[in-house]
Amino acid sequence: MSSDDFIVTPWHVEGKIDYNKLIKKFGTEKISRQLLNTIEKIAGESHFMLRRGIFFSHRDLTRTLNDYKKGNKFFLYTGRGPSGHTHIGHLVPWVFAKWLQDKFKTNMYFQLTDDEKFFAKSKLTLEDANKFAYENALDFIALGFKPNNTKIIIDTKNIESLYPIAAKFAKKINFSNTKAVFGFTNQTNVGMIFYTSLQSAPCFLEDRPVLIPLGVDQDPHFRITRDIAPKLGLPKPALIHNIMIPSLLGTGGKMSASDDNSTIYTTDTPEVVKKKINKYAFSGGQPTIEEHRKKGGNPDVDISYQYLRIFFEPDDKKLKKLHDDYKSGKLLTGELKSILIEKINKFLKKHQQEREKARDKVDKYMFK
Repeated sequence: MSSDDFIVTPWHVEGKIDYNKLIKKFGTEKISRQLLNTIEKIAGESHFMLRRGIFFSHRDLTRTLNDYKKGNKFFLYTGRGPSGHTHIGHLVPWVFAKWLQDKFKTNMYFQLTDDEKFFAKSKLTLEDANKFAYENALDFIALGFKPNNTKIIIDTKNIESLYPIAAKFAKKINFSNTKAVFGFTNQTNVGMIFYTSLQSAPCFLEDRPVLIPLGVDQDPHFRITRDIAPKLGLPKPALIHNIMIPSLLGTGGKMSASDDNSTIYTTDTPEVVKKKINKYAFSGGQPTIEEHRKKGGNPDVDISYQYLRIFFEPDDKKLKKLHDDYKSGKLLTGELKSILIEKINKFLKKHQQEREKARDKVDKYMFK
């Protein structure tokens, strides 16, 4: 694979992603300044993830907002494939979804695809995937979602509700279509081939359109859903995509729940967070302090700065100062890492407290 190549699929992300190329490859639309202004006008404020291009692309968001202004509401849907513990990258679309839910006063469905991860991961048992689903649900609840307008779906537990919708989609999707989109082969198990039908189902739990905040790697599933929906007389799901959250190592791809050294989990202790950031977070600084003071660092590749930009420093003025100080050499890599460590641990302290409280009320959120 050359340095200009990258791979983005629902199960594998590799290389340095060129998001402008990805927009063309996937056939999505870049979020325009006009669209940002429309969101801000309706919501009453902007969101830093929109301003900074963390959410960068969409399908039919313009239509959804225009319909909303006419009084036609939508609902929200996102999810997680429970193959391990939740990491900070998973939280990005969930936090943004919470903002959308609050601003647009709508319902949220959160799908935990324990079956899909069982199909996709050769060493993962179905029982373990189900256990991870409940653990991941705690992280979702901890962000402040309320049970009166938020429901959690676990595929193997809610199959009776999902299957009738999935069956209608499965009948319209042929193998050549999924093969072309996902690159399936004769060795691919039939669970994987069927799975897109099941991921389509929550899009149609309500008799109104859906908006899905999600990582752009999941777009191919819904590309198929959008092709099939009109054939069944159903509205096409609208999507808003976030960028891939990079691993600590800065090697391209995305943060992975299966690689401890490249990942910050929501269950990590302050000591573990400090060790991981100091030891593994890729630096955009110079080899020596003297060189760094003279030449400055590169915030565009520095992982500590990127995590602050993506999630942990919502204040634009403070972020700009960090950017400028690091680029000028005034701020050292070690100092930037210390700032990130403090912010992550402050966030995780509260999050872990809320996560424990969620254990006693998780049943209230479960889709019945």
